[in-house]
Amino acid sequence: MKLFLPQATLEEWAMAEKADVRDGKLVVAGGQGSCPVASAVHFQKVVSGNDEKGLLHKVKTGEQLKALGAEHMADSVVLGETAYEVTEGYVAEVQLPARAEAAPKKPSNEADLLAAFLLDKLS
Repeated sequence: MKLFLPQATLEEWAMAEKADVRDGKLVVAGGQGSCPVASAVHFQKVVSGNDEKGLLHKVKTGEQLKALGAEHMADSVVLGETAYEVTEGYVAEVQLPARAEAAPKKPSNEADLLAAFLLDKLS
C-alpha cells in the first residue's frame, strides 16, 4: 500500500524522535521497522489555468513530475499554462498485515510493526 506522508508530519515525527527519513527510507525509532520512500507532492488546488491533466487531489513523485514535464518549486508546480499549489512530502510503500477474521494478533515482524505505527499516526 502506498501512503502520502506530508513533510510537516514527518518533521513532527522527527522532532518527537518517533521516525525519520534516512537514505531513501522511513525509519521508525526503536528499530520498529523501515520502508522505502520517494519524494512526492500532493496537488491541493489550481492557482491559475485549467486542470486538464486531472492532477488535482492526486499525488505524484518527482520522477512522475519530470515525465510530465512539470516544474516543481517549493509549494507549487507548473505544468504548461497551469499552476498548482502542492503539499510536499513522501510516498511510503508499506506492507499492511493481512486482516485476520479472528481477534487481532500482535505484530510479528518489522513490516507489521511499521504498518501498525503508520496506521496509528494517520488515523
